[in-house]
Amino acid sequence: MNAKFLKATTFVIAGLFAGGAVAQDEAAPEVPAGPTPQEVAAQNMSDLLDLVKQGRSRAAGENQAREQRFTQDKANQQSELNRAERERAAEERRSARLEKQFEDNELLIAAKQEQLKERLGTLAELFGHLTAASGDLASNIEVSLVSSEFPNREGFLKDLIAKMTGSDKLPQIEEIERVWYELLNEITQQGVVSRFTADVATPSGEIASREVVRIGAFNIVDADGNYLSYGNEKLAELPRQPGGSSVAKAATLADATGGLNPFGIDPTGPTGGSFLAAIIDTPTIEERWHQGGYVGYAITAVGAFAFLLAIVRVIMLTMMGAAVNSQLKSSEANANNPLGRVLLVSQENPSIDTETLELKMAEAVLRETPKLESGLTLLKIIAAVAPLMGLLGTVTGMIITFQAITIFGAGDPKAMAGGISSALITTVLGLLVAIPTVLLHTVVNGRAQKIIHILNEQATGIVAERSEASGN
Repeated sequence: MNAKFLKATTFVIAGLFAGGAVAQDEAAPEVPAGPTPQEVAAQNMSDLLDLVKQGRSRAAGENQAREQRFTQDKANQQSELNRAERERAAEERRSARLEKQFEDNELLIAAKQEQLKERLGTLAELFGHLTAASGDLASNIEVSLVSSEFPNREGFLKDLIAKMTGSDKLPQIEEIERVWYELLNEITQQGVVSRFTADVATPSGEIASREVVRIGAFNIVDADGNYLSYGNEKLAELPRQPGGSSVAKAATLADATGGLNPFGIDPTGPTGGSFLAAIIDTPTIEERWHQGGYVGYAITAVGAFAFLLAIVRVIMLTMMGAAVNSQLKSSEANANNPLGRVLLVSQENPSIDTETLELKMAEAVLRETPKLESGLTLLKIIAAVAPLMGLLGTVTGMIITFQAITIFGAGDPKAMAGGISSALITTVLGLLVAIPTVLLHTVVNGRAQKIIHILNEQATGIVAERSEASGN
């Protein structure tokens, strides 16, 4: 039992030594570690007592070293605190000195500014006008077409403005004269037609060197007559050119070497102009036709059919009318025309009574009438249906437009007006089909009724003659 007790006590003391070693490693790495459990294996009670004494001695040494470190750290903290207080006092004295110097400088600056203002006198008003004029001139030059030929003119003006507004330096006489020169040069160039070479951006984004002609500050065109726009110090060909003879006149002007040449200019703006932009953005007839959509295509197909039908009927009735006129001049009935076929009825029935002949002649006229009036009903229906189809397309387009307004709002009146304009295209197409169709129907109907009138007249005359012959 003593051996077991001794062994257990030995392990407990070894654990104490290990705990002391861990604490020592955490608090003071420079103190050697304690013995391991293998080193403290006691053989008897005397050895165990010696181990206990050694552990107490070691713990006392560690405690003493730890207290020394705490004392040293406290002394160092006091030293750092004293040094920080000395630095704060020095900075406070420096801050007070700098604040005093700042206030003195403010007074000195105010005095100098007052002195400068007194010495400038009326020049201050002059420089103010010069600054305003330079600013306006720089803004105009930046967007002027003249800058495409004379670039980087506004840089000097901006530097001069910054000099006059951001510092106390006065402008030199040479600088004032240059402002005057740039102003006169801009005025002069607005009335000059100039030819020069410049880089031009094509609609596809490529940059090409072209010979261009500048017409004052209004428009600029290339040698082919294409209108160019100017922006961000770059020339670019307009993606769409104005229609009509504008491009041809511009090409003629570009090739001219003198004299008077007609040319369409846009006086509303130096970068292409709102008037030119409106002309360019105006849809062509083909684009307006495509705006009608499927309803517009249907109206166009119906109108084309009506036109072809009317032309065919006019040609046929014209030929029939010529044959009828030839039959009127002939004494022999010919079956190749409506009148000849009606006259053959009388010749084939020479001995029938008048009433029967009248009925047979009326029957013959009625037989020829549908052939002569063929297509008239269809033309009348197309003339009535075309406006209704146009109205259908308009109503459909307005529904789509109002749906877009519901989703995106009515913040852009231009887009809303464009949608309404597109919706009304079908109404225009319907009227364009209906009006000519009504006129063509009138022409065809007139020619048909003329022939029918001749048939009735001749049939009635034959019956009258037969009746007179019977009466005699």
